[in-house]
Amino acid sequence: MKLKINLSIAISLFFLVSTSYANELKVGLITTLSGGGAALGIDIRDGFLLGVEQAGGGNISVVVEDDQRKPDIAIKVADKMIQSEDVDVLTGIVFSNIAMAVVPSSLSQGKFYISPNAGPSLLAGKRCHKNYFNVAWQNDNLHEAAGEFANAKQYKNSFIMAPNYPAGRDALNGYKRLYHGELAGEIKTKLGQTDYASEIAQIRASGADSVYFFLPGGMGVSFLKQYADSGVGIPLIGPAFSFDQTILAAVGKAAEGVSNTSQWNKDLNNEANKAFVATFKAKYGRLPSLYASQGFDAAVLLANVNSKVSISNPDQFRAELEKADFSSVRGSFEFGPNHHPIQDYYVREVVKEDGIYTNKVVSTVLSAHADAYSPECKF
Repeated sequence: MKLKINLSIAISLFFLVSTSYANELKVGLITTLSGGGAALGIDIRDGFLLGVEQAGGGNISVVVEDDQRKPDIAIKVADKMIQSEDVDVLTGIVFSNIAMAVVPSSLSQGKFYISPNAGPSLLAGKRCHKNYFNVAWQNDNLHEAAGEFANAKQYKNSFIMAPNYPAGRDALNGYKRLYHGELAGEIKTKLGQTDYASEIAQIRASGADSVYFFLPGGMGVSFLKQYADSGVGIPLIGPAFSFDQTILAAVGKAAEGVSNTSQWNKDLNNEANKAFVATFKAKYGRLPSLYASQGFDAAVLLANVNSKVSISNPDQFRAELEKADFSSVRGSFEFGPNHHPIQDYYVREVVKEDGIYTNKVVSTVLSAHADAYSPECKF
């Protein structure tokens, strides 16, 4: 592996992994590596690079840059990658508002985009594109699973909250799509907010029998700590984004016992996942998160396709991507007609194992589940 470090408007890392295959592929990975949400982007990057390293599949080079969680920076980085670096494929974006700023323009310039995280509803539906693939989920999916879980728990009056940006709005819509009960309240918080005293006071007074929240990264850390300290005690439900390994390390006991929904966990019983968890921990010295698993799968998918077809033939490359013929850490995985996953979703519970707070799978809540926007997609 060769490493070249360049300084530009962000941190740029160039990784080259060579194998005996002839096909060359250059990937531009734009993700959040500084500021709020950096832990998520770091996990995506580390999972992706591990996947490239292990899977091989051609001469794959990866240029990594920091979007600083700023859409204007991300646009500049993407333009540089396309025009100066001449990348073939883009990937890596964490946040949906940044994806909506970058992805449509990149696609219009003939590039492929493989999403390892953000899955805005527009890109699954009316603004879908033949060269856009999401290896993670459509934004609504984990929240739909939470709504179904709330039904199973016989909750009748949920209070729901999420940040006011595309993924947050998709989250609330997803929960309401499958949840059968009433709403005690609904709040759209500020993206990046850290003080939730007002929201917790509203929850306390609402008469809710459950609270569903989507607050990724540092937002989730702040809310969980403040909620535990408040003594409100109404049961919480969240998506995996609010209970990834980074958040659990920061929150600790305040998250113990909370149920959350995910399409992946470290204890899924398949060989690809067992190997991924072991190698990630050995390489990076920490447990992998949901984000790392998605970055890894994106890399393995690309490497598998690149070992069979050259990007110089985009139609064949696309056809191989559509087959999703790779060993996913999730086990069963396929793309729907809008290039978004059809997969199982699980309920996890936060537990303490060997002194570390983590998640264990409790049950499957949705099987072979597809997103709601596919009928709107017309390639």
